[in-house]
Amino acid sequence: MNPFRYMRVETVPEALAAMSGVALGEDVGTRPRLFAGGTNLLDLMKADVMHPVTLVDIGRLPLTQIERLPDGTLHLGAMARNADTAEHPLVREHLPMLRAAILAGASGQIRNMATNGGNLLQRTRCYYFYDSGVPCNKRAPGSGCPAAHGLARQHAILGANEHCIATHPSDMCVALAALGATVHVESVRGAREIPMTEFHRLPGDRPDIDTVLQPDELITHISVPPNPYAGHGTYLKARERASYAFALVSVAAALELYPDGMIRSARLALGGVAHKPWRDLEAEAMLAGKPATDQTFADVAAFVLRDARAWGGPALPEGTPGNAFKIPLTERAIVRALQMAAAGIVTNTGQDAFNANEGLGDGRNDGRHEEHHDVPDGAGDGSHPTIPPGEAP
Repeated sequence: MNPFRYMRVETVPEALAAMSGVALGEDVGTRPRLFAGGTNLLDLMKADVMHPVTLVDIGRLPLTQIERLPDGTLHLGAMARNADTAEHPLVREHLPMLRAAILAGASGQIRNMATNGGNLLQRTRCYYFYDSGVPCNKRAPGSGCPAAHGLARQHAILGANEHCIATHPSDMCVALAALGATVHVESVRGAREIPMTEFHRLPGDRPDIDTVLQPDELITHISVPPNPYAGHGTYLKARERASYAFALVSVAAALELYPDGMIRSARLALGGVAHKPWRDLEAEAMLAGKPATDQTFADVAAFVLRDARAWGGPALPEGTPGNAFKIPLTERAIVRALQMAAAGIVTNTGQDAFNANEGLGDGRNDGRHEEHHDVPDGAGDGSHPTIPPGEAP
């Protein structure tokens, strides 16, 4: 067992004071850490991946409030539990896509413990990162990235490089990125606001650093501005099994439609494909002013993946990189998510799931209830999710 110091704080000033001496240059794996639910950090400690010298328990900080501000912005406290956030009346009414994303992640027990702030800071589930017996640039900078030529089924196809091809595992963060959320943080040096799209980093040459959050900063809340997407926002998740699995690909898609069906504005973010939630502003701009048709959606999906690259060791068909299947899977997932958003279908996951084609043919959802649809992502040859050519996932 690795020894560590434990301390509990009751107020925000106490938490900031406890972290005030943490220096930017300290080792990512050993420096003092804040924790609340501990659903990821404690696993990493048990796996011998992280060895914080001090754990600062912030579980009692009064940062649980969820409220709507006068301008319509929703304030989500960093210490609010994921389960409480998903079921809050304000989130159900104004942010159904965010609710769907939260409920698509983890399990009921984990959502009961995990906090909103902690969800933003969870680390990759790359097999090599979790195995302390093999090299990993994210865990031991400079040691290499064996995933780039190894097992890469769950890994990135966008924004990756030879230093790291890991993906960010959160569902919630994908929806927050699409909704233009802002992360609010504090330290003894003051407060600042970080756009959600800038909070997480691409790997660059320092894949061990996941976010732009400084070591002495505390997330206090997340703000989501008012938006017109409550009736036409979708969170689609393709995964290995129907529950308790990380995304192979996920899509947060939202459309604002004119009465004639033309697209006024759009939001589009991807999960499971990059080191951070992947939002493409150029693709969103392409959708504006276009008809909500399959061809429009297919054109945008192809554009989003213009720089996609497959990684990993050879797989079937012979010589294909291990995660090459994720490129067509992602393209089809984008099309399907936009179809669902146009039809007013909130998600393809959950206990109430039924056949996706039925829902897409119906499309009569006014945003006041959720319709759930499964994405066929089963493995045809034992190694790749197979979707018949020409069909959306």
